[in-house]
Formats: sequence, C-alpha cells, structure tokens
Amino acid sequence: MSRVLGPRDPPSASGGGGAWRRSRRLAGVVVLLAVGAEAQDTPREAVPPRLGTEGLARSLDGEQRARLEEALQSGAHEQAEALLVEAIERAPDSPDLLRLLGGVFFVQGRYLNAAVALKKAEALSPLDARSRLTLVMSYVVLGRRDWARPELERLARDDPKSPLYPYWTARLDYDDRRYAEAVKGFLHAVALDPGFMKAHDNLGLCYEALGRYDDAVRSHEEAIRLNRELQPPSPWPALNLGILLTRLDRLDEALALFRESLRADPRFPQAHYQLGVTLEKKGRSAEAVPPLEEAARLDPDYPEPHYALARIHRRNGAVARADEALATFQRLRKEKEGKDEGPSGPRAR
Repeated sequence: MSRVLGPRDPPSASGGGGAWRRSRRLAGVVVLLAVGAEAQDTPREAVPPRLGTEGLARSLDGEQRARLEEALQSGAHEQAEALLVEAIERAPDSPDLLRLLGGVFFVQGRYLNAAVALKKAEALSPLDARSRLTLVMSYVVLGRRDWARPELERLARDDPKSPLYPYWTARLDYDDRRYAEAVKGFLHAVALDPGFMKAHDNLGLCYEALGRYDDAVRSHEEAIRLNRELQPPSPWPALNLGILLTRLDRLDEALALFRESLRADPRFPQAHYQLGVTLEKKGRSAEAVPPLEEAARLDPDYPEPHYALARIHRRNGAVARADEALATFQRLRKEKEGKDEGPSGPRAR
C-alpha cells in the first residue's frame, strides 16, 4: 500500500502519497486518502469553512458556477465535490478551487482530505485566515495538535486582536493538560473579548483542573450569564458548573443547572445523565431512572448511564435488569477502549 503520511509528517503540497506527487489529478488523491488517519469527533464550536463561489470567475464559466452554487446551497456536498474535482482537472493551478474543495471535504468529515487540499492551495497562493482556520480544525480533529499549533501561531501574528486564536491555542493546552498555560490563553481571549462565553466556560474548566474552585465557579457563572443572552443558548455552561457543584456537594444547585442545560437542549444526553446521577446521590433513585434511560436512548454509545442503571437496579433487587445493564456498560466500554475522548475531552466545548 502506498505511503499516506508518516507519524510526524503534516500534509503538504507534495505529500499524501505517490498519486499526489505523480499527478495533479485530485481524484487519485481522494481515493488514496481514504486510508488516512482516524479522525476524532468534530469540535463542537469549530468555525465552519466558508463555502461560496466568490473568486471562481477565472476558473469556472457561468453555468458551472451556477451548478456549484446550487449544490453548495442545498447541502449536496458530494455533488459539489464531483464538480470541483472535475474543475480542478481542467485548472489544476487554481488555489480558489482547492480552497473550496478543502472546505467541502471538511463539512463531509473527511479531514485529512481537507488538510491536503488546503496545503496544496497554500503552495499556489497564501491561504486566507478562514481557510487556515479550517486547516487548524482539520488538524485538531485528526488529533495532530502539533500540526495545529504553528498554524495558530501564524494566525495570531497576522491578527493579534482576534480572540479566536488565543482561545484555540488554550484549547490545545487544555488537551495537553497544560492547565496553567491554558488559563493564560483563555484570559487573553476574554481580555480581547469580554463577551466570549466559551472562553469563560473553558477557563472555568482549567481552574477546576488546578483545584482553584472559587475561580472556577466565578468563570462558569460568567459563562452562564453570557449564555443566557444567546439565542439559542448552549447546554454546556450550565452542565459544566453543575458537574463542579456536585463535586463540591452542592447538589440542589447542581440539579437546577442540569435542568437549565436541558432547557437549552432537551436532547443533550450528558445533562440527562448528570441529572440522573445527582438524583441518585440525593436518594431519589426512582426519579433518577428516567433521565438515565433517556441519556442511554439519546446516545446508544454512551456507557456510563448503563452503569448507573445497573447500580440502581441491583440496589432495588432487580438482578436480571442490573446484569443486563452492566453487560451493556462493559460492551460499550470495551468498544471505546483505545479511542481518544476527542478534542478537549468530554466536558470542553
């Protein structure tokens, strides 16, 4: 099998296997990259790529642009990909076509393809900031924070007033358990934008990891205050503070926060799970079962609700149900072994 990428090699204009080096035909690259690095889940607040046909007048005629624009607007990304591959075969030196193809790959969840297309575009012309951030997101999802960091540093140098780049650098520090460095990055982000809710929320997670619980509570409370002004609000800030408060044995306050999280997103399995576990801690096991079952229903790959249900059923003498729930937990847990939690772990958003 042809070499795709070595363990230390970022994608480049000349990388990605022999088919890339020998030919400009992107179709060959797409097939080859299907055996690339395993991707993690997309970060929940990843900045989406800009998918538009601006700047393509030199590469596409009016009819081709219209067909591509229709495919992009309707979400027909496979059709858009086919049209772009065809156009690139006619105009292989068009950085605009390659940048757009990289964005289409990204929204399809084909992150290694996106990275290679964007690096190919960069070899022809400098990337705009939005495309470079898409490249960063691709690297993050691929679990290659070492490739993402220099790109973020370049973005920060080019636009030192943007809070987005210190925020994402701090997210990488959090992933690497460099919590003190992450605190500095999130503080920098909120200094540039005091209304940056996600930076306040993640700052709270860092303070919590450092054992600075009072600071953590204040940061989470500010994130919740800002979040309540958003439409739609995120379910994460209330969840994160609720989890911290359960650890501090402030269970009634935590219950209120988990319910607030569910008002923001009634289909949020983590909030259902935490609500159920906290009700169980308060001795309200009968009330705990429905949210735990709902968490398991909403996310069939989520092991922890089954373990909590097994515990409750065994306590209630329902041995068969407890054994079934425990077996499900063990199966799901085994399936997750060796897999990364995803960017910034289970609680960072």
